[in-house]
Amino acid sequence: MYYLKNLFIVALTFLLLATCSNNKSENKLTRSTPETEGVSSEGILRFVEAAEKSNIEFHSFMFLRHGKVIAEGWWNPYRPDLKHTMYSLSKSFTSTAVGFAVTEKRLSVNDKVISFFPEDLPDTITPYLSELKVKDLLSMSVGQKTDPTSIIARTDSNWVKTFLSIPIVNEPGSKFLYNSSATFILSAIVQKVTGEKIVDYLKPRLFEFLGIDGIDWEINPDGINTGGWGLRLKTEDIAKTGQFYLQKGSWKEKQLLPEEWIEEATTVKIYQAPDLAQAAKDSSDWLQGYCYQFWRCRNNAYRGDGAYGQFMIVMPEQDAVLAITTETSETQKELNLVWKYLLPAIKKGKLPDDNEGLVKLRKKLSSLSLPLYKKNTISPIIKNISGKTFVLEPNERNMESISFNFIDNMCQVTLKINSKDYFLKFDGHSWNFGETFLPGPNLVPNKNMSGLLPAKVTGNYCWKDNDTLELKLQYIESPHSERIICNFDQNKVYIEMTNIINRNRNNPIIKGELVK
Repeated sequence: MYYLKNLFIVALTFLLLATCSNNKSENKLTRSTPETEGVSSEGILRFVEAAEKSNIEFHSFMFLRHGKVIAEGWWNPYRPDLKHTMYSLSKSFTSTAVGFAVTEKRLSVNDKVISFFPEDLPDTITPYLSELKVKDLLSMSVGQKTDPTSIIARTDSNWVKTFLSIPIVNEPGSKFLYNSSATFILSAIVQKVTGEKIVDYLKPRLFEFLGIDGIDWEINPDGINTGGWGLRLKTEDIAKTGQFYLQKGSWKEKQLLPEEWIEEATTVKIYQAPDLAQAAKDSSDWLQGYCYQFWRCRNNAYRGDGAYGQFMIVMPEQDAVLAITTETSETQKELNLVWKYLLPAIKKGKLPDDNEGLVKLRKKLSSLSLPLYKKNTISPIIKNISGKTFVLEPNERNMESISFNFIDNMCQVTLKINSKDYFLKFDGHSWNFGETFLPGPNLVPNKNMSGLLPAKVTGNYCWKDNDTLELKLQYIESPHSERIICNFDQNKVYIEMTNIINRNRNNPIIKGELVK
């Protein structure tokens, strides 16, 4: 009897594991070959080669045609199982949550914003504030003079009240101004009418159907998803969502959102610079019109768009979707590569097999990698600094000390910041994978790091010359990396920490002295 009971438990366990495996398999997008879906392997290869020659740091891409993945790649150390910070691509998911709430008649795009927050209103309600509607938030036409996000994100509580207190100087709906805090208000509205954070509200309505799991979304001090930024998900999750929109709100023959809402959300509501010359408009993907938290693109496409090049591009005329993650400040160049190489690679019908081209493409995709430093791990001063600590002068990063320990090809660094020690490892020959509680670069700093730490990182280092050590800490669930450049002069060290967010600023050199 005991034997039969154990046998039953084992069989049930295998059945559950098989079911979970099958569910995961069912939730993955179907794979195909480019030519089968009418796309040239050679054209995709040219795109990847051009991407590698550009000054854009690509992290991943996934290309879909007719609902099937025809090419995908991750630049090591980035991987398909890792989440990636979406920045403002998060806005398109907030718009989706609004769409579900509208469909369920919990709110209307014509509802007045102040009607949701009677307890947070300023003492004086101006006519423009009283006229502000949900659709003005959705279309970035609130009417405020400047984007107040940097002010609101520094507020310790009640972002809603802060937003509503900022004057509206233009008639709502009349003038475009990119406004991430407006998207936060959309998140707050959905949470107010549903009783759930939008990440939880979307789970049974969208994420579970698309097989999207393991995501997270930053919250503000009052427990509301930030809405305009802060979502982290995988590259395939971006692609699935793009395909969901391409299919006009349907997934596996189930209509999750009405076609009418998809049309409403992805068509032009306002133009960014209506008086600008047509030639300027024709060369820019930021002047094609704004929708409900989506941008229109050239070539009659539209996109979800995040800072530093996080894109979900939907091409209805080509029945194609493209997901891309990068780190770049030149995002128009990134889109130019798409239109120059991938768009012409898409043909109307099935193409003849191109086995040679497909082999070349797959070989290239399997070898993608961010560049490592040259393998220079030797300096005559290592013996003088290994195992030693440098005390640092007061600095804006609150770094108190730094110590180094060199073992074989590894450089171990300990940073003391605000009396806390952070241990970091850097490999001289490859990427060293690890985790750290040291927050990485972030365009919108978040005081609430719950769920975001420890951060997954990789480290690589080299000696640029006998006195200059360069360390690169890559935050691989983020677009960003931090470079730590240490210049040694006898018993002193001079440290510069740079990233894409601060590189155009005058970064002060942090000075330190060896503890004897």
